[in-house]
Amino acid sequence: MKTKLFFQGINHFFPIVIFLIYFLFLQLPLPAQSLKSIKNEAYTHGEKLKFRAYYDSFLTGKVTAGIATLEVEIEDKFLDGRPVYKIIGEGFSRGAFNWFFKVEDRFESYIDEEFLVPWLFIRRTHEGDYMYNDDVRFNQFTGAALSTRANKKIPIGTFDILSAFYYARTLDFSKALPGDIFPISFYLDDSLYLSQIQFAGREEVIIDLGHFKCLRFKPMVAKGNVFSQPYPMDIWVTDDKNHLPVLARSAVIVGAVKLELIHYKGLVNPLTSLVVPEK
Repeated sequence: MKTKLFFQGINHFFPIVIFLIYFLFLQLPLPAQSLKSIKNEAYTHGEKLKFRAYYDSFLTGKVTAGIATLEVEIEDKFLDGRPVYKIIGEGFSRGAFNWFFKVEDRFESYIDEEFLVPWLFIRRTHEGDYMYNDDVRFNQFTGAALSTRANKKIPIGTFDILSAFYYARTLDFSKALPGDIFPISFYLDDSLYLSQIQFAGREEVIIDLGHFKCLRFKPMVAKGNVFSQPYPMDIWVTDDKNHLPVLARSAVIVGAVKLELIHYKGLVNPLTSLVVPEK
């Protein structure tokens, strides 16, 4: 039973590997009634982040489960005449985990450079025996989402999971206070999800890349066999204009699964949150 729960935990954690979980650290309002220009100083074309997902316990130490990347393609892209950022998120299981639960996930989001909302979201998911492919076309002017399986009315300004994450990075958290609760929303699997996150404060985090000043967030997830608490996760992002996710920790029932930033390049801002670099 414990082995089954452990791999259920890994299964639930791999979406974090791709986009730092469906609920991540988004200080998102509900979708707006009309589009508005948004200033983006957090990222640009050519940024690439690489993460390691691993299981950490007293008995096993750090056991790598997979690798994930988040990339903003360096080339300028256009979709239906609009300049866009093409965001790619990929995650793969590694080593012995391929024998138990093989993961090959790829997500793409084409995000408007002016409004930071998606026009197209592509999902290719292969996790164990589960496979799911979907393409979603967003019409952000009329409020519609046309997917492989459905055509639904949605609020104007609705995000997908990748565009929500990258939009959140552009926000100003300087006035956030511990305990503040923020609503979040995104469109996935032909449904509009509404949830919330809790700001937990400012902390310093040490990972292999160095010693960082961070903002800590706790996203709300559904309770069940894997998560026994509504806020079982902690996510740390750099306390600077980049808002890079550097560490995520999931308190699954059978132990702790973690996600750690191991490489970055193409940042648009100096990494001023880095107190002590890696040795």
